[in-house]
Amino acid sequence: MFTVIHNNKFKKIPWKNGKGTTLELAISENGSLSDFDWRLSIATVSKNGAFSDFSGYSRNLILIDGKGIALHHNKNQVDRLEKILQFSTFNGADKTTASLFDGPITDFNVMTKTLCLSNVVETFSGFNQVTLRVSDIAFIYGLKHSLRISSSHFKSEQQLQQSDLAMISGEKHGDTRIEGNDFILVYIDRKEP
Repeated sequence: MFTVIHNNKFKKIPWKNGKGTTLELAISENGSLSDFDWRLSIATVSKNGAFSDFSGYSRNLILIDGKGIALHHNKNQVDRLEKILQFSTFNGADKTTASLFDGPITDFNVMTKTLCLSNVVETFSGFNQVTLRVSDIAFIYGLKHSLRISSSHFKSEQQLQQSDLAMISGEKHGDTRIEGNDFILVYIDRKEP
């Protein structure tokens, strides 16, 4: 199934720590901020500070706007995101704090429940043509340009407008091609019991 979630359907949700808001793009069925299988969101970080505790979740944070951020995890690891589409993968239970380089940033977040799901995030700068890998669910997000999506499962080529989110699930989508500039792919798979 190919579904487009238009950006006017995204929901503004308070941060778990109450220090800001997140734009929730998509969340697993019946999911809530305190209990979900997977969640995709966008947030603006405007000052240095601690991240919310998301124990039990794997987190991916992708820089999509701004001049950069350093993520300090448990006082012994630092991820420096200095270029658009650089990302950090870390444990939601980590004691993570953010230090901005030069003003606010905007990030794209992917969180999955570690116990039952695995995820892979890929980012593509500039113009690229990519074939999706097979996964239980795939997401496609274009930063500033529309993307062309084609597959033998579609009657015609699909156009994904910038800042909209495409979700592909319930079918093998290994022949789906994405063409365009500056985009994010997210793959989510259920772990074997």
